[in-house]
Amino acid sequence: MKNDRQSRILEIIEQENVETQEQLQQRLQEQGVICTQATISRDIKQLHLVKEPVGQGRYRYTVSSQRSRLNVADKLRGIFRESIVSIDNAQNIVVIKTMSGLANAAAAAVDSMTVPYMVGSLAGDDTAFLVMRDTESAKSFCEEVHEMLK
Repeated sequence: MKNDRQSRILEIIEQENVETQEQLQQRLQEQGVICTQATISRDIKQLHLVKEPVGQGRYRYTVSSQRSRLNVADKLRGIFRESIVSIDNAQNIVVIKTMSGLANAAAAAVDSMTVPYMVGSLAGDDTAFLVMRDTESAKSFCEEVHEMLK
């Protein structure tokens, strides 16, 4: 049902200029899809829809050019959460221990997160090293990851 609704949303915005969630809801109802504004709002977020100008002060929904990159980033974050065994820091170096074979996936997930204070990452089979700008950044990152893993 959700996939069908989201596919219809993509078809609708491809075929016509839709400016508001109410218009989108109406078009869906015309196709026999009954849903709430809150549902449409969630779909817009999940589909990475954005409003782009069409001229004369009007806008329309369209698919974000970053959609595929964002979807990959979300998947990598999931891999990151599922693969970590432990995380700790030694000065400005963060050491991430993962299940065997998953350190590269964990490092790729961190890279996709665009951590502003990270200089770079290096991964082996079950260990990844992240170089942070300073010790405080490394400690802060470890704390954030511990919270995320709870």
